[in-house]
Amino acid sequence: MDALLILGGVLMILSGLVLLVTLAFGTSLLWGLGSLIPPITLVYVIRYWKRARKALALAGMGCIPLVVGLVQLAQHDAERLQAIVSLDWLKSAPAVVPELNIRLYGELRGQPFAPTEGELIDGVLSLRERGDFFAKREVNIRLTQPVSGELRVDVLPQDAGTQPEVEVVWLDAERDLPEARRLNRGYTLHLDLKPQAPNKLVGDFHLVMPSALRTALSGEVEVFTDRLRYHEGQVDRRHDSRDTLAWVIRDYLQRREQRADVSVSSLPPFTLPAPTLSLEVTARVGEQALTLPVQLRKHESRGWQVIGDNYPPLAEGASAKPEPSVPLDPASSLNPNDRRLTFSLQRLLREPQRYEQLSMRVQTNAGSVAEGRFTGLSPTGRLTLQRQVSGAGGASYRVKPEDVQLIELLEP
Repeated sequence: MDALLILGGVLMILSGLVLLVTLAFGTSLLWGLGSLIPPITLVYVIRYWKRARKALALAGMGCIPLVVGLVQLAQHDAERLQAIVSLDWLKSAPAVVPELNIRLYGELRGQPFAPTEGELIDGVLSLRERGDFFAKREVNIRLTQPVSGELRVDVLPQDAGTQPEVEVVWLDAERDLPEARRLNRGYTLHLDLKPQAPNKLVGDFHLVMPSALRTALSGEVEVFTDRLRYHEGQVDRRHDSRDTLAWVIRDYLQRREQRADVSVSSLPPFTLPAPTLSLEVTARVGEQALTLPVQLRKHESRGWQVIGDNYPPLAEGASAKPEPSVPLDPASSLNPNDRRLTFSLQRLLREPQRYEQLSMRVQTNAGSVAEGRFTGLSPTGRLTLQRQVSGAGGASYRVKPEDVQLIELLEP
């Protein structure tokens, strides 16, 4: 309602000004041209008051709904009113500086590939060109060995034995789901990446896929080795990720217990972004395992903090390491109760409630790939996956069981 009042008032004021200029042109051409200059407009109003007063009356009437609308807006959304009055919305948005300096040349599936995201986590090197929901184009390389320190890989098309699996993913404009192709051999790959503090690998990247895939990429890449972010040499608590929350909880427990030998064993599933979170955390303090509830709040400037955390810094001699102590992906720590060990499509259809709210990846017979949290079976028996979109939105996809070529459970 306040927006309508403000808009109506502005339109009435503008109508009054247009009418005033029209009346001035009706008096003479010189007065009309002069009325476009504010000081001369005032002279015209004084000189021809009887003629100009109806235009001023219309503009004055427009001030009434404008003021009422602004007062209502100030009562329930003062920050928005402040932003309007300060004219911040007229300023151009600051240029977004990419987190990673990725300089790749070539094409993926015959289209230019300009990735803005890169990571090497749990043995998978990923380069993504972000889209609205799914990545527009993406390259995933599943390495055969864990990575520690430098990474150097050289593969030729004729090489035999176990080689990294290369997956290229692309989203065509006429399709709802992305398509993917995976190869275990028959491609050329060269990786020469070196560590760069605090959590990056930097170096050469060269990939040539078979001609049918129309994919050839070469250049220099930077990738993150975890999902922590740093600001001025310190962990950035404002970044939304499982690793950030694991680091915050670990730091909290270290300071609470005043000892460095603290690790976070697991975090339950949760959805980000969120202003607050209540988690049941499994941690280990020395040799003692414990489970405790933790409530976290995200402050706009300070980032994530444990509610009620007033503990002093960790004493000297027991420094806290910034590396996350919880697996970046729950799939990285297997235990006898891990549901991935016995997971299959048939078991999912028999016991769908056992896997609700767990993250899954589905590849269809047509080559499309969908990833999200399993929310159950639809009334027609289709698998339903829900995925968070930027902001507060989400998207849901339903897949027929008979169309599933491969299904993976990504969480324990």
